Amino acid sequence: MPSAGYPISRRKLLKTAGAGTAGMLLSGQTAFAEAAEPQAGTSGRSAAPRSPLTGDAGTELTLVAVSSRMLRITVAAVDENIDNYYDDGSLVSRTYPAALHRQRADQPAAASELAWGEYTVRIETAPLRVSVRHSQRGSLQELTFHPEMNQVAFQYGDAPVYGLGPGTHPLDRRGTKDMMRNGAGDNLRIFGARNPIPWLLGKGWGLYFHLPTGQFDLSGDQGVWHPSDVARPLDIFLVVGETPAELLREYAELTGYPHLPARWTLGFQQSHRTLDSREQILSEAATFREKKLPCDAVIYLGTGFCPSGWNTGHGSFVFNKAVFPDPQQILREFHDKHFKVVLHVVNPPETLHGAVNDAGVAASVRGDAANYWEQHEPFVNMGVDGWWPDEGDVLPTYSRLVRNRMYWEGGRKTRSDRRPFALHRNCYAGIQRWGWLWSGDTFSTWKTLETQIMEGINAGLNGVPYWGTDIGGFVPTKELTAELFVRWFQFGAFCPSFRCHGRTWQLRRPWGWNTGSYGPSEMGQNAASFLPKEEDLHNAAVEPICRKFLETRYRLLPYLYSAAYETHTTGLPLIRSLGLAFPGDEKAWATVDAYLFGPSLLVAPVFESGATSRSLTLPQGAWWNFWTGQQVQGGGNVTVEAPLDSMPLLVRAGAIVPTGPVKQYADEPSSEPVTLNIYPGADGAFTFYDDDGVSFANEHGDFEEIAMRWDDGSKTLTLRRGKGSRTKPHAFRAKLAGGGEKNFTLAAGTVSVKLS
Repeated sequence: MPSAGYPISRRKLLKTAGAGTAGMLLSGQTAFAEAAEPQAGTSGRSAAPRSPLTGDAGTELTLVAVSSRMLRITVAAVDENIDNYYDDGSLVSRTYPAALHRQRADQPAAASELAWGEYTVRIETAPLRVSVRHSQRGSLQELTFHPEMNQVAFQYGDAPVYGLGPGTHPLDRRGTKDMMRNGAGDNLRIFGARNPIPWLLGKGWGLYFHLPTGQFDLSGDQGVWHPSDVARPLDIFLVVGETPAELLREYAELTGYPHLPARWTLGFQQSHRTLDSREQILSEAATFREKKLPCDAVIYLGTGFCPSGWNTGHGSFVFNKAVFPDPQQILREFHDKHFKVVLHVVNPPETLHGAVNDAGVAASVRGDAANYWEQHEPFVNMGVDGWWPDEGDVLPTYSRLVRNRMYWEGGRKTRSDRRPFALHRNCYAGIQRWGWLWSGDTFSTWKTLETQIMEGINAGLNGVPYWGTDIGGFVPTKELTAELFVRWFQFGAFCPSFRCHGRTWQLRRPWGWNTGSYGPSEMGQNAASFLPKEEDLHNAAVEPICRKFLETRYRLLPYLYSAAYETHTTGLPLIRSLGLAFPGDEKAWATVDAYLFGPSLLVAPVFESGATSRSLTLPQGAWWNFWTGQQVQGGGNVTVEAPLDSMPLLVRAGAIVPTGPVKQYADEPSSEPVTLNIYPGADGAFTFYDDDGVSFANEHGDFEEIAMRWDDGSKTLTLRRGKGSRTKPHAFRAKLAGGGEKNFTLAAGTVSVKLS
């Protein structure tokens, strides 16, 4: 795959040639510097760039209270408009309020304080320092600007620090240095692709370093940010809050709330690589339906990374006639069997820019998003349901986000009646508005499986809620056994993206370990030395285990779709660090191998070969074993039985978990009522959400939102329709764990049900 870095395009160099280096904080730019570029639609600067702190015209500190919890801190040349600078596209469009405070940053002045809601902001000079304090919670953050060293220092005390984007390790970033190189990192085969995001989250604070890009040093007793382009103004957003959930909401306010995905994208997706024929690909889909193994989508790799894929080569938008001789008819047959079709694409233009609605001369340029999307449109009109944009590591930040955005806005432009889907390997802050991310080309090892659990937690803390991993690992090793595949499949069933993919793809099918062959290996002449032997490929135990977890995933779709709605409206991820739910519990924050899936389900994947049980530190309170219905007391270490056909899955006391019948695809019609599974032992609440699952009709009032509350003392469940929600009667079944059940109907308004 392409190497890392932030290349400067020829276009960008031409636009900034001769800008000079006057006023730079260092004698030269760092290796990761990007030339400044005016924001699209602006005329740019009238003068050469000046150092924020030592420019010829002097420099100015500006504080803008974006909200009661978000403070924008900029340091720029006097009278220089920060918004005239080239933007990376990560921020949502907004009109900022007038400055809360403005003063010269390069001249000595007496310290001053100003009120910012319930917080106090203190400004000092020599050196320039901005600190925020709360009367009860004390000092929250302090930024100190050191122009002579090209540094901005910030505080984190003795509390953990999270962030800097997916693909990092360890989860707590203290003690590390990060060059913030896209697509690169330490041991990609275990940790996955690197997607740097300059967002940090600590105790009571969050920092988003908007401009410019830079490097981070968290190896000392304070953090240090080294801006990569010392000629640009500094643009930093500080958010504060009592809980990490509040901080993630502020991050969503800044970079965008996650989109609401189509329901089918939460179902199982089966990926294919080297293809034999038309008959083969249709037979694969038919086998899922014949075996009654739930599946929503089939995904096809392009030719180039495999000998025979869906197209004719890298970057091609032409079907491979050897396997798709009549693509329109094949797509129709897939749709008749209720499968969505997703196609893999690579080689995006390296100067990708603009928007899908560009017109005229702008849209005629190959690198414009409108031009590039035009190549996709015939496939969308033909019936292709989604895209898998691979590669893109060398794209600069702006182009990565243009690509993320293009697939959402282009899809909606071409087919306004359905929500688009695209699974990316590259992203930046803001991807949550438009797309999904997967962790990249990992290896098939037990250590990788263990580490991917942490990577899922980390993605959520970085504002990337729709995330997943190649089930089984992408590159086979000697450790790729039926056991490893099963344990990874169990983990994948509790990731937002539930997808099997990898070389020797026929082993990634639920029935693939019982066919006597692993099919095309794509691993070269030495493949036989480390791939499974024929005697290992008659394992009849794998398919039933996969069926169990497929059916569990589909039964949980009402819960999962409601959790996705919570993500859409709050910014909370689907894979949640236990610390998000138990912010005062240090052990919960330190947990890297278990997490909450949505608000109520604690998932503890098994990642050791031969293990038949799993130990974990369980947060305080009562919990229920999802499989056995037994109660487990939290507040310490517990050991849960985990034979090969099971995985520890616990439910919080007080939880309301909606489930439905087993379906073969997410939107399969059913007349069965939704079951509200209630786990007593504490009061609880849940917001149930439903709509047609595919279109944007929900934006016009066609949705159902129901607030549910459980009173444990009176054993009463109360349902109340939300404002603007549908009023059509809805049938439910309430079922108390360890108790009885009742059927009832919610019409307009409110209904209460007592259970015992």
